[in-house]
Formats: sequence, C-alpha cells, structure tokens
Amino acid sequence: MTRVERAVASDTDLDPRRWVTLAVVVVALFIAVVDNSILTVAIPTILRDFHTTLPSLQWVVTGYSLTFASLLVIGGRLGDLYGHRRTFIVGAGLFTVGSLLAALSWNVGSLIVGEALIEGIGASLMMPATLAIISMTFTGRERSTAFAAWGAVAGAAVAFGPVVGGFLTTNYSWRWAFGINVVVAPLAMLGALLYTKPGERAERRTRIDVAGAALVSSGTFLLVFALSEGPRYGWWRPLETFRLGGLEVWPASSAVSLIPIVVVVALTILAIFVAVEQGKERRAADPLFPLGQLRHRTFRYGLMTTSIVAAGQVGLLFVLPVFLQDGKRLSAETNGLWILPLGVIIVVAAQTGIHFTHRFGVTATVRVGLVSQTVGLVTIALAMAPGVTFVELLVGFLLFGTGIGFTTSQLTNVVLCDVDRDTSGVASGTNTTVRQVGAALGIAVIGSILTVQTIHHTVDRIRASSVVSTDVKARAIATVEDIGPSYRPSPATSAREVAALDAALDHGVADGARAALLLASGVVAVGLGLSFLIPRIGPLAPENVAVAAIAELEAFEPVDPDRAVLGGDGEASAGE
Repeated sequence: MTRVERAVASDTDLDPRRWVTLAVVVVALFIAVVDNSILTVAIPTILRDFHTTLPSLQWVVTGYSLTFASLLVIGGRLGDLYGHRRTFIVGAGLFTVGSLLAALSWNVGSLIVGEALIEGIGASLMMPATLAIISMTFTGRERSTAFAAWGAVAGAAVAFGPVVGGFLTTNYSWRWAFGINVVVAPLAMLGALLYTKPGERAERRTRIDVAGAALVSSGTFLLVFALSEGPRYGWWRPLETFRLGGLEVWPASSAVSLIPIVVVVALTILAIFVAVEQGKERRAADPLFPLGQLRHRTFRYGLMTTSIVAAGQVGLLFVLPVFLQDGKRLSAETNGLWILPLGVIIVVAAQTGIHFTHRFGVTATVRVGLVSQTVGLVTIALAMAPGVTFVELLVGFLLFGTGIGFTTSQLTNVVLCDVDRDTSGVASGTNTTVRQVGAALGIAVIGSILTVQTIHHTVDRIRASSVVSTDVKARAIATVEDIGPSYRPSPATSAREVAALDAALDHGVADGARAALLLASGVVAVGLGLSFLIPRIGPLAPENVAVAAIAELEAFEPVDPDRAVLGGDGEASAGE
C-alpha cells in the first residue's frame, strides 16, 4: 500500500461518535466559562443576602480566576500523563461538588470554598482536556469546524452569562446560577464515559514534576493577583490596606504598594520555573512543560497573539456593563438583554469562519477577525453617549462579534496545530493560561483608564455646573473621586441638583467608556500586527488530506512551507 493509500485509509477510520464528543466538551466549556460571568450580575443580591462587604465578595470572583489560571498548565499535564478523558471526568466531578456547595452556601466563606477553590480546580482540569480531546479527535476540515464550535461557545458564553444571571437572579434565585451546574456537569461526565474515546496514556511511567508545578502555579497565581488587584491596592502608591484572614499584611501607610512587590516576586518565580524546566528538558527528566515546543512558530507566535488579543477583547465585555448600568441606568437583566445579540453574532460568525478558513486559510481568517474586532471597538467607542440607543450599538456589535467568531477558535487552532501529541494537554493549558493572564492585564489597564477618565470628566462637568451649589459640588466631587462610576447623589440633594449631578455622571461614564474602548481597539490592533509573525496556514484542499495524515503518522514530518499544506493534526506545519 502506498503512503497516500495508507493515509486515505486512516481517514476512513474516524470515530463515528466524534460529533457527540464535541457536544460533550463544548457543554462543559460553556458551564466553566459562563459560571463567573453569571456571578458578576448577582453580586448586589448576594451582598444583601449574606450581609457582607463588596471586598469580601470580590474574592469569590477573583479567587475563581486565580485558582483557574494558576492550575491550568498542571491540569493539562495531568491529562497528558493519565488520559484526557479521565482528567475531564475528574474535573467535571469536582466542578459538580463545588457548584453544589456554592448553591447551598450559608456565608461568604463557604461560597469562596465552593466557587473559587473547588470549582476553580475542576475547571482547570476540564478546560485543557476539552481542547486536547478536540485536537486528537478531529483532523482536516472537520478540525476547523470543531475548533470553530469551541470558539463560538467560549465567546458566546461570556455574552450569555449576564443574560442567564440576570434572569435567574431577578426571577428565581442567584443560587440557581450554581444549581444548573449540578445538573449539567454530571451529564457531561456521563457523555464522556459513553461517547469519548479513552485516549492514550503516557507509554512509560512519568514522574510528576512537583517543583515545576509549585513554581508555575505560585508564579501565575501571584501575577494574575497583581494584575487583577492593582487598581484596588494601587500600582505604586498604596490605596488600601491588604488584609489576609483579618490580619493586616500590608498597611495603606506603607511607602510603596504591595502590587509592584508581588509583580517582581511573580516574575522571579516564573523565571526560575523556565530555568528549572530547561534543565529538566536537557536531562530528559520529565519536565512539566517541554519548552522545546516553542520552536514551533505557530505555537510561539500564536501564544503571543492570544495574550495581547485577550487583553483587548475583554475591554468591551468589561466596559459595556459599567456604561449600561451606571451611564444609562439599565437594570442587570436589561443590561444582559442588550448584550445578548453579541453572543448570537459570535455563534453565527464562528460557523461562517469555518467556510472562510476552507477558502482562504486559517491565518487569513484570524487576521480578518482581528481587523473586524478593531473596527468594531472603534465603532462602539464613537457611539458612547448617554442617549445612545440599542440600534446604534448593533453595527459595532456586528463587527466585534464577527471578529470574535473568526478569531477565537482559529487562533486556538493555530496554537495547537504543530505541538506534539504527548504534550497537547499542557499546550492547551498554556494557551488558556496566557489568555487568562492577558485578560487580567486588559481588565487592570482598561479598567483603570475607564475609572480615571470617568472621574476626570465627571468632576470637570460638576465644577462647570451653574446649578449645583458650592457645598454640594465639594461633597459630590469628593465622593466621585472616592468611588468613581458608582456615585449617586445624596437623598438630601434637591431634585434640580440631582438631575445636574446625574447628567454629569452619565456624560462622564460615556467619556470614560469611549477612552477605554479606544485603548482596547489599539491593543487588538497590536495583536493584529503580531499575527503577521505567524506562518501562513493555508486552506485544506482535498488533495492535501492524505498528506496531512501522512505527516501525522510519521511523527510530524516537516512540510515545505511554500506548499501551504496541512500537517500535524490537520493544520499547517509551516516549515517548522
């Protein structure tokens, strides 16, 4: 049998259950991504139910992100060693337990343990497994389709989360945000058992890289913490005392903020991690992550692009709710309904992007998506005004959502297309980790711009007002400078002055949102520039399916980049 005949024969042995497998993993992906976005809408209600403070409750949201991001690489590596289906099922089981505890929680502490700790660990095992299972289940044209479905769900979940959260919180209880997971996650576990292939475990017994795991988890945890909490504790000058379990760890009277110290420590730990892993790789001593995979330009530059783009993408999803609820005074439920079309557009665009990749190639699809996102952000930014209507935002939503649908799934496809199969899980974890770090950086920087610009423009308008008395101006300015967009006039203020102060805040929030979104568009534009470092991954022509399979069978044999054919798991080897 010739090489081409062997490859074509292997293509006919595709698992007939593969589409059910895809459904199982994207359902698990949806509940993992939507979980935190649902919770953000319910925070005011939980505050009242638990009679607690916002800083305490913020650790529920922040803690989930920290746990999730810091353990992703470890979760991916465990999948490589013990099988991705097994890791997926264990992760879904932990996610179920955490969701049940969160749904039944009786105080903030139990909610943090259920949501931030147990669910975060479960999600860190599930997410890399979903990508690795897709990467190993699908090849050729179907692989682009599968990643498009993954990207559509990942993008849409963020947009649908506030809708689901607002509906459940308003009409039922915020506890159902977690109760849904208690039903859905076990169904995903059952589906994985019945329809997902067990996969291959490592051929030899591999030692767990305990040192590497400790270094990468602690370094990532500290870095994400610093990026997430910088606006709260101050990037350089201390703004608030940092307490841990009631103990004052870093007082606000210190000469410098805790945040730059944490950043230096985090970067030092991660640098040590790189040095330790390089040494283990040279000695073939089972490193947690073989850094040699960075030799693949698709992996190396794909990760760089992913991190930068994530920082810009999150800008709209962070800024828009603040503008709609504080600038336009919409309820949480109405806010979710305004954002709902964005999720629909992302789903539709992801499917359209599949056909685009088949015709013009994966890399071209990513770049077109990034252009669309950039233009969409600028369009929405220019529309920011207190009187903006839903219809006026739709054009920007269409452009931005189309860009997300085109980019998210296929950029993941680029990152994973050339990595060795035995490291696909840890590579998937790395991909999601850099996305989380990029998103945390984006929220920190873009959120700071939103706050600073809102305060600046609001204060200027209050000072220029001829309606507000001097005393009321002084109190309003002090309060705005203290709490930013959340400012509301005192009940003792006259109706005329309240109207003037509300108008000042509405215009201030709109001006701040405009500046933040223009910055976000610039960040995505930088990601677009980085994407040109990614080797060209052309469309998968029918005659190249056999070549792709041959490259896979022969241990990722290099492919001539000028031929622009697909190798590895069905994507371009790009001359690596």
